[in-house]
Amino acid sequence: MMAGRWFKGIVSGLALGLSLAVAGQAAAQGKELRIYNWSDYVDPEVLDAFKKETGITVVYDTFDQMETVETKLLAGKTGYDLIVVTASFLPRHIPLGLYAPIDSAKVPNLKNAWPEIQGRLAKYDPGNKHAVNYMWGTTGIGYNGAKIRERLGPDAVIDSWKILFDPDQLKKLSNCGVHVLDAVEEMFPAALRYLGLNPDSKAEADLNKAGELLRKIRPHIQKFHSSEYINALANGDICLAVGYSGDILQAKKRAEEAKNKVEIAYSIPKEGALMWFDSFVIPKDAANPEAALAFIDFVNRPAMAAKNSDFIQYANGNIASKPLLSAAVRDNPGIYPPDAVMARLYTITPYDQKAQRLVNRLWTRVKTGK
Repeated sequence: MMAGRWFKGIVSGLALGLSLAVAGQAAAQGKELRIYNWSDYVDPEVLDAFKKETGITVVYDTFDQMETVETKLLAGKTGYDLIVVTASFLPRHIPLGLYAPIDSAKVPNLKNAWPEIQGRLAKYDPGNKHAVNYMWGTTGIGYNGAKIRERLGPDAVIDSWKILFDPDQLKKLSNCGVHVLDAVEEMFPAALRYLGLNPDSKAEADLNKAGELLRKIRPHIQKFHSSEYINALANGDICLAVGYSGDILQAKKRAEEAKNKVEIAYSIPKEGALMWFDSFVIPKDAANPEAALAFIDFVNRPAMAAKNSDFIQYANGNIASKPLLSAAVRDNPGIYPPDAVMARLYTITPYDQKAQRLVNRLWTRVKTGK
């Protein structure tokens, strides 16, 4: 009798344990993490691994310009738990209370954060309280080597902003296609740097000089767009683009995979280039901030950070991931620049309202050619 009751107890205990496990699993699967990020900006296998380990379903939506993100944040109803934001927007957003602070106690893998990147990011997010770096890179020049040599000679070297900002140089490339970013916060600092001025200048006289320089090269620019240059370079449709380091290296990768003999290279101009940071923030209206913190921690495991960097060809803010990166990424100076080049990279702060109105007006004149 005792043995029978003991056996029944074991069976009912097992059944209860099994039903609790199933219920727990169902509850976990009912959890949802809504992420808003740039397109092509995560390895899908990392998302799958996160779901497999946590039971949290990831809803992953994409955008193609930060202004879209800012509009959602300012409206106060983003519908997302985790958003990737470019650092230059942080000083405008943080004082408005648009983000929840990062509870670092729940992100133990922040111990892997790269001090150099943390220090530079702190310019935008004092104390690194609201943003965790995901990827970083530079804004430089992507080009089609064969087409450049055809037009500038076999010994042509692309190592300076002169190729863009000297109208006589750029004119030689206008018949093979030149794209530049449709972004004042990228193009005005580059023009200022080429002119020997402070790339972060908000002075009206300086911004007018940059606008004048950009107007001079306007006749030789085929398109202003912040993502179309990737495919245009990869397909051999254009020969020069001002773009983001990882995008240009993705174009190179696509050309290699297509075996179309299009030879893409990336150059950080010797005068210096903008260093940008894309970081995770948790919006104030996040429905599942705990899942957001879990995801930040997950992608800051060195193996996961390396997997994402290898997939998207960007440097990440996780120093412990470096030994795990593929040599093609780790040893590429366009992705992980040497110290001397790092020293020439600059950062910028947001324009105040007056300067923003001015650069917007100047940029409209540049794009319309008026």
